[in-house]
Amino acid sequence: MDRTANGTPGPAFAVTHRLVLSIALPMTLAFMTTPLLGLTDTAVVGQLGQPDALAGLAIGAVLFDLIFSSFNFLRASTTGLTAQAFGRGDAKEQQAIFWRALLSALACGCVLLLLSPLLLSAGLALMGPDGGVAVATRSYFSIRMLAGPAALANYAILGFVLGRGQGGIGLFLQTLINGINIVLALALGLWLGWGVAGVAWGTMIGETVGTFAGLLIVLRGFAGRNRPARADILSRSKLLQLFALNRDILIRTFVLLAAFTLMTRIGSYFGAITLAANAVLMNFVLISAFYLDGLANAAEQITGRAIGAGSRTAFDRGLKLTMLWSFGLAAIAALVFLVFGAAIVGVLTTSAEVRTVALQYLPYAAVTGLTGALAYLMDGVFIGATWSDEMRNRMLLSFVCYLAALAVLVPLFGNTGLWLSINGFLLFRGVFLLTRVRPKADQTFRLAQ
Repeated sequence: MDRTANGTPGPAFAVTHRLVLSIALPMTLAFMTTPLLGLTDTAVVGQLGQPDALAGLAIGAVLFDLIFSSFNFLRASTTGLTAQAFGRGDAKEQQAIFWRALLSALACGCVLLLLSPLLLSAGLALMGPDGGVAVATRSYFSIRMLAGPAALANYAILGFVLGRGQGGIGLFLQTLINGINIVLALALGLWLGWGVAGVAWGTMIGETVGTFAGLLIVLRGFAGRNRPARADILSRSKLLQLFALNRDILIRTFVLLAAFTLMTRIGSYFGAITLAANAVLMNFVLISAFYLDGLANAAEQITGRAIGAGSRTAFDRGLKLTMLWSFGLAAIAALVFLVFGAAIVGVLTTSAEVRTVALQYLPYAAVTGLTGALAYLMDGVFIGATWSDEMRNRMLLSFVCYLAALAVLVPLFGNTGLWLSINGFLLFRGVFLLTRVRPKADQTFRLAQ
């Protein structure tokens, strides 16, 4: 009989295609609203006819995203821990996990807000804008950082609802946040003529409204009889577990950012046209990430829930179905990109030279969904299972192999070698993690017996 960690049978649940898609599809749609927001912001400022403002918006957005993407561990760790408590049927611990995550998010957000002048100075020194561009960057970044605590709180809220398998609520909250951002960017930035400042205020208000809406939804679902004591929320062992999990996911995120940053850096040595072509082709990588991240979210919830319920059957079934959907959609996407990729490239750039170079390397970008499908999925499995140390170690090993591939393939094949290396990096990650799934699962479920 499947059993939980304390030896009692966990709440039974069936892993079906419907369950997988009920989590994956809403989150895929939610992720797709984010680039729509970026396009709207760019279009609004672009309509003002001020190149400095547009450049300042781009730099400010990059700085903000670089800082806050590093805190995605708040979402990921909350999902894994909540899913396991949900699988055990432990309502009190679910609430305690939420409060720990929320307090951590608000604390990190307040620290970032206090440090924002220093972060802005460092960012301006790194990016090197001057004149009107620097003024626009400073305006956008300073206003948007006011939403720092709310933005990180939204990570915790999203992680909690995903851990409970409530993908529809996640979609609603992300759509609400980005929808308000879009409407206010148009109203404040364009119609009232506030420009970059209006776009930033729209983002700040959207994040804040999203936080209050998320809190209202989550708190309404809490039963008073399951309310955890303050000592439970601030448990030293639980906080240390959360810290270790967040630390490992943060290291994994930094290494991932370093891998793609290194790709851009090396690509710059091949000239502006090749660099621009690579930037165009990275959109194919990002599109693949939408549905692969959605399925990774499904793997997080199902894996964590199965471990919490002590159900090896649900774990194996969840792994099988999420893998089936990941590779199936990746194969379809690769085929679509190969057939219609030239037309997509034509939409993304009007430069004939950039188009020519992009089409040369299109096949390597088109298959990144296939080479990366296992990596995304395994990240979801390991986060849901809270096997963060293994995930961190395999990421570091994959990065070492990536550096070796770059050292060998780039000198031999140039930009082709660069694309082969990034595809290899994705494959390394997936395969290295897959080799550890069965041993870790055997150990985890053996301890639960």
